[in-house]
Amino acid sequence: MRKFAHDRRLFVMLFLIANLLFACAACAEDAYEAAVAHAGRSSDDLKRDPVDHPAEVLRASGVKAGMRVADFFAADGYYSQMLSYIVGPEGHVLLINNPPYDKFANNAWKERIEKQHLNNVEHVSVDPAHMGLKDASLDAIFMVKVYHDLYWVDPKNGWPKIDVPAVLDQIAHALKPGGTLLIVDHSAKAGTGSNDAGSLHRIDEEFMRKDFESHGFTFASKSDFLRRPDDKRDQISYKPPAVGHTDRFVYVFRKGA
Repeated sequence: MRKFAHDRRLFVMLFLIANLLFACAACAEDAYEAAVAHAGRSSDDLKRDPVDHPAEVLRASGVKAGMRVADFFAADGYYSQMLSYIVGPEGHVLLINNPPYDKFANNAWKERIEKQHLNNVEHVSVDPAHMGLKDASLDAIFMVKVYHDLYWVDPKNGWPKIDVPAVLDQIAHALKPGGTLLIVDHSAKAGTGSNDAGSLHRIDEEFMRKDFESHGFTFASKSDFLRRPDDKRDQISYKPPAVGHTDRFVYVFRKGA
């Protein structure tokens, strides 16, 4: 009888622990949906969500509370705001722009940070070749639809040639060992390399993968939720009729030890 009571108490305790662990896992998973559903997000952001699927992008990154994250060429801070909610008060989000990106966004990042009281978001405007990032200071870096801009050259319109190897080296040094690099970009036709970066604002994904792997990153995973097989990948990504309908790749890399 005594053994039965002991076994019953043990079963109840294990059952409660299992439920607690399940609840914790559910809470962590729901953090991405919760960030997207946060009451502070603007109507413009909500209109963008069905095209960009931010909850899935955030989930692919695995970003969690307390992390230090950089949103590279973040423009107005669409992802920076959601990352702010996920990493929480113990975390930090570095919203990185260069002066042309600040101008492109009409400095809308400033209103976003101030209006939504995003105290854990820090904006910096830098030359990407000299960002001043501390070594092993970041848990994750987001590059969403901006990697191709590293290969875009248009000085007449305020976009100078970028020293791409210097940028990728800085990103590699800034990430902690095992840190996450998330890349989302518009697909160019296979074999085109960086040739369409300026004309179509697209990039060949195999070129992208080799680029990061050559700078010490290890491929971790890729996702297809932004794929559009109907996209012929021969039109400018940010103009009609392609805008909102481009084939996009989602890759996650890890920083080597």
